[in-house]
Amino acid sequence: MNKPLNFVLIGKSGSGKGTQAKLLMKHFGNPFYISTGDLFRGLAKTDTAAGKKIKKIMLKGELPFDDLAITLWMHEIMYKVKEDQGFILDGAPRRLTEAEALDELLELLERKETTFILLIDISREEAFNRLSKRRICKKCGRLIPWIGEFKDLKICDKCGGELKIRLDDSPEAINCRLDYYNKIVSKVIKYYQDQKRLIRINGEQSIEDVFKSILKALNDYY
Repeated sequence: MNKPLNFVLIGKSGSGKGTQAKLLMKHFGNPFYISTGDLFRGLAKTDTAAGKKIKKIMLKGELPFDDLAITLWMHEIMYKVKEDQGFILDGAPRRLTEAEALDELLELLERKETTFILLIDISREEAFNRLSKRRICKKCGRLIPWIGEFKDLKICDKCGGELKIRLDDSPEAINCRLDYYNKIVSKVIKYYQDQKRLIRINGEQSIEDVFKSILKALNDYY
C-alpha cells in the first residue's frame, strides 16, 4: 500500500492557504483537513474559562501559548486521521517548537518522508490588503477571500447569507499578526529551508495558477 501524502501549509494570514487546501483535498482524494485557526475559533466560542481567554487573545490579533496549539492539532491527527488517509495542516506550525514537535510526530507515524511543506508566499502589503477587505458569512461562517472572482460577491455563494468583516480583521489586529509572522514564523521557514524541505510558492498569482504551481513543484518530489 502506498503511503498517503500529507501537506503542511505555511504563509501569512490572507495568503490563501485555506483555498489551496480545499483544492488539494479534491485533487488528492480528500485528505483530513486541520485548520489551527478553526480550532482556536471553535475553542473561543465555548462557554469555558479557556474559551473566553482565547477569544480575548484572538481579538487582539495575538496567538495563544505554544503548547495549546500543539495540543489542538496533535489531538486531531492522533484521533481522527486514519492509517490510509493523508492530512492537510493549515496554519501550523507557526513556532519553532511546533515544527520540532510536528517532526517528532511525523517520525512516530512514519510520515515524514511523505509530508510536503508548502509556503504560500505573499508580501506584507498584499496580505494587509486582502485581510482588510475579506469577509465572512454571518449565517454559515464561510470565509470569503479578497481575491479573483470572490471580490464580486455581494452575498455568500454557499448559503446566500449576509457578508461582514471579521472581528479579528481590524487594522491593529492585522498588523499584530503580520508582525508576529515576521518575528516568529520566519524562524519556522528557516528551519525547513535549512533542511531543504521547504517548497516556496508564489501566492500572488490567481488561485488557479497558485494551484498549478503547487502541483508542478510536487511533481518534482514524488
